[in-house]
Amino acid sequence: MKILVTGGAGYIGSICVEEMLNRGHEVAVLDNLTEGHRSAVDPRATFYEADLADRVAVGLAMKEFVPDAVMHFAANALVGESMTNPSKYFRNNVSNGVNLLDAMVENGVKRFVFSSTCATFGVPERMPIDETLPQCPINPYGESKLMFEKILRWYDEIHALRFTALRYFNAAGASEKFGEHHRIETHLIPNVLKVALGQKEAVEIYGTDYETPDGTCIRDYIHILDLADAHIRALERTESGFFNLGTGGGTSVREVIDCCRRVTGRPIQAVEKPRRPGDPPRLVASSEKIRGALGWEPRFQNIEAIVRSAWSWHVKNPSGYGN
Repeated sequence: MKILVTGGAGYIGSICVEEMLNRGHEVAVLDNLTEGHRSAVDPRATFYEADLADRVAVGLAMKEFVPDAVMHFAANALVGESMTNPSKYFRNNVSNGVNLLDAMVENGVKRFVFSSTCATFGVPERMPIDETLPQCPINPYGESKLMFEKILRWYDEIHALRFTALRYFNAAGASEKFGEHHRIETHLIPNVLKVALGQKEAVEIYGTDYETPDGTCIRDYIHILDLADAHIRALERTESGFFNLGTGGGTSVREVIDCCRRVTGRPIQAVEKPRRPGDPPRLVASSEKIRGALGWEPRFQNIEAIVRSAWSWHVKNPSGYGN
């Protein structure tokens, strides 16, 4: 297939692009490089530097490449920032996403894979989070993704645009070539590994008084290669649907830090800080539905395998992509 990937210069997008190319797909990347890195784009892919806010540029890329499907990763994804600048999240994650859908409709592209999030559920009523739970976001980031999910339903009904939305949390780890480098790094594992590399004095633990066994937040960490596999399998679907995506297990902040100490063999200082607004105490996703529908199974079931792959990439690329 020919796949256009928005946000393909970012962390998740770049590795999905790499995996699709390895499996014989033809791939083009559309990215404005505000968050992504040009050197994170696999050289086998066609590259369009464009912003989704620019409807003309998006339409021209769609018309020139003529994809069979679009895989959409381009979004702002910082929960804390969304609580202070909601406008940015509704403009980029919703309005600019509609520009992309309109370009698909205008060019007859009928298949769409959306990178959504379990943040659409807010503080869930039970664990693990399955698709039947009510969606009640507690931050503008989760709200923006839920709004776009609702928009997808209407584009499916009105324009026959078939979509698969994958809701997940905490992508982690690396491939051999590509890894995690955000200009503003908020993700736990790379920040812990920066301490091990001597690039930070300490890692911050935001909140130690949650109702969890060790008082810190619990999250479902899923290896980036397992995520990529789920996105590629979603291309095979001919019906629209929503799927939660996780390993079904949860790891606390303290457990992640302890794992990083074991894997790196280096001392890692941690500093306790107050809770951040908008952070639920525990988020673990059920993936039973996607396992049944697409035969997806995570290959990396434990946090140590995920941390080892991330550490290997960071040791080889201590400055990330260098910009």
